[in-house]
Amino acid sequence: MQLKVLLCTIFMLLFFNATITAQNFENAGDYIGYIGKANDDLQVTYLSYLSAVAHNRAKKVEKRRMDVLTAITETRYKIQGMPPWKGDKSYRDTTIVYLKLLNNVFNEDYAKIVNMEEIAEQSYDAMEAYMLAQEKANEKLQDASQRQQDVQKKFAGKYNITLVSTENEMDRKGKEASALMKHYDEVYLVFFKPYKQEMYLIDAVNKKNVVAIEENKNSLKKFAEEGLKKLQDLKGYNSDPTIIVACREALQFYKKEADQTQVITDFILKEENFNRQKKAFDSKPAAKRTKTEIDDYNKAVNDFNDAVNSYNKVNKQINKDREKALDNWNGYVKKYLDNYMPVQRKVS
Repeated sequence: MQLKVLLCTIFMLLFFNATITAQNFENAGDYIGYIGKANDDLQVTYLSYLSAVAHNRAKKVEKRRMDVLTAITETRYKIQGMPPWKGDKSYRDTTIVYLKLLNNVFNEDYAKIVNMEEIAEQSYDAMEAYMLAQEKANEKLQDASQRQQDVQKKFAGKYNITLVSTENEMDRKGKEASALMKHYDEVYLVFFKPYKQEMYLIDAVNKKNVVAIEENKNSLKKFAEEGLKKLQDLKGYNSDPTIIVACREALQFYKKEADQTQVITDFILKEENFNRQKKAFDSKPAAKRTKTEIDDYNKAVNDFNDAVNSYNKVNKQINKDREKALDNWNGYVKKYLDNYMPVQRKVS
């Protein structure tokens, strides 16, 4: 049964290619138009994927990537089946090379990106590498598209075909998406560095490791201040500073949090001191405790309770401010991408 299915599939492909090969073109304009239409249909599919990736995790839309690879293969079969135009293979063969490059980008580069996504948030370096991989993949797509346009223009000139524009709607959307994501990635990395550092600080606080708290607090403040300086030189995409402003507010929170952490450190030290005093006080029989010892202990209890109240107040405010800053950041990023990311719906 499997052999029959395989033979049937091969026969269908051969029939498909034979049908294409038999196609006649009235003039060079029709020839260019046929290839251009095939490319446009393909771009609809892969821009749909890139648009989806901008709004979701790459792994979540993995099926879209598989659809892109299928579309590339089908388009390549279609172009390979075309005859040369009056013996001139240049435009057809360059298009095939272009399609092979697209296949490599979506089959290898984006597969790597999907895998890198799993570890991207583990560190700033991993996130930077992940975003760089996305940028390089987009650059490959843009470069390949530009080379394809150049060959099309040269081919049209050779056969006296006037092109209204060498950049169609799909090309424009691709360039807009690339420019937008490059700007977003630049701002996101500024945001991510203190965002990740705060996680190390929170871990140190949970472990009540005063030395680690001080080290991570200082790093958090440093990264927040460095980020604020970087933001001063950034310009918003389409002159819209929305996510820059949202990032600045988040960094201002992280800087403030680093300063407020001193209250948490003081509490941990006072708690350790109180526990030592309590242990010593409880180890002595009540009948043998002096009035001074009782007064000192009661004072220690009051001091510790004050420290607890200060800690709870500051910690509650930090959590409230963090939630506000992150909600603000996430909300504006979503709105920003919704507004500017060229949405390309997948054609059924």
